Amino acid sequence: MKTLALALILSLPVPKLAPPAQISSPPSQQPAKKTGGQWYFAATGHAVYCYGPVVTLPQADGGFLKVATFCRGDRTMVPLKD
Repeated sequence: MKTLALALILSLPVPKLAPPAQISSPPSQQPAKKTGGQWYFAATGHAVYCYGPVVTLPQADGGFLKVATFCRGDRTMVPLKD
């Protein structure tokens, strides 16, 4: 009887564990890592982190407006407080 039980157990298929599926996204979908930015004080009273240079733009009334370029949050230009 013990021999029959042992033969039955040994005849069963051995389950094989599949390796875990690795989910990798293509490099084009990962956000670009930007470094070298600086914090500025926006005209709205908030602090903004921008990566581009500060540019002075002429205004219609003859004055100039200082703006920071390429800021965090998909904002291209943010007017700065003087």
